[in-house]
Amino acid sequence: MKIVVAPDSFKESMSAKEVCDSIEKGLLSVSKDWEIVKVPMADGGEGTLEALVDATNGKIFNEKTLNPLGKEITSKFGILGGKNIAVIEMASTSGLELISPEKRNPYITTTYGTGQLMLKALEQNVEEIILGIGGSATNDGGAGMLQALGAKLLDENRDEIGFGGYELSKLDRIDFSSLDKRLKNIKILVACDVTNPLTGKDGSSYIFGKQKGATPEMIEILDRNLLHYSKIIKRDLGFDVNNVSGAGAAGGLGAGLLTLGAVLKKGIDIVIEANELDKKVQGADLVITGEGSIDGQTRFGKTPYGVVTIAKKYNIPTITLAGNIGKDIDILYDYGFDTIFSIMQGVDTLENALKKGKENIERTAKNIGHFIKIFK
Repeated sequence: MKIVVAPDSFKESMSAKEVCDSIEKGLLSVSKDWEIVKVPMADGGEGTLEALVDATNGKIFNEKTLNPLGKEITSKFGILGGKNIAVIEMASTSGLELISPEKRNPYITTTYGTGQLMLKALEQNVEEIILGIGGSATNDGGAGMLQALGAKLLDENRDEIGFGGYELSKLDRIDFSSLDKRLKNIKILVACDVTNPLTGKDGSSYIFGKQKGATPEMIEILDRNLLHYSKIIKRDLGFDVNNVSGAGAAGGLGAGLLTLGAVLKKGIDIVIEANELDKKVQGADLVITGEGSIDGQTRFGKTPYGVVTIAKKYNIPTITLAGNIGKDIDILYDYGFDTIFSIMQGVDTLENALKKGKENIERTAKNIGHFIKIFK
């Protein structure tokens, strides 16, 4: 019997690889004869780097970069095993969680560190970069990233503008003549699950600015500056990025990446392709997926939905596991889900549930194994 195990991480409890290992341990305690294919998954957000590296036996590199406030930190990127593909989570160097709430200020925060990580990846002779852009602390339209990659963002005196969304008001010209030439031969896939345009009431500043520390007055200025930025991009680079779906992701980093020829895709679709999940599930008798919390919203691009969709393509039954089962899960059965189980064994505190994650997963997998034996 072939069982494919393809879960996301259980946030704050287990990585996707640890979930895979615990499920495998529970299943094999019932039968050593089963073939367990482990495929750590993610949806393009936090944990994507580790999931893809683990799934392909790749390697993680630690590098010195600048955080959103321009301070040097250690961040990381990965190279997939057997492939010339780099994986970067912009949150590891330009993320909101890197700054304490009282210091969050999108007027000055920068994506420069993200560009630095891209340069480090290029040094590994990669042919493709997968970039997850969730959780940013920035609202600079990716300007800092472009500067790190060699682009010149100049004011009317032909001096480089500074970091942050406020400085975009000074932008007079963008010059790509010094942009790193290796980027011309690189495919950039951006894990982007938001559809916000760059500017306007649905744009990055108005929708996401507050959580990054912006006041209502700041939001208006940041939005106006991004509109100015988009006009300079259109004039100097020939890209009309303002109303592109996803251009407003990560404080407009989506727009900046579009100027490099990047393709914005749903994160789960990128991970499925990189992990070759479609190929791995073929011939399986069962697929097990899951993540920490599942509810009716899971059908909108979350990992379990992506995995179930691939399994249904080959008429393979699925079991979905979760620590917390939320509202409206019945609708998931209309979207291909076969069974949904909580791994919890009874009433417990959140703290204990997170600590007992591996134990609860293993016990649930063991129970699933005994249930399978009934029908085998």
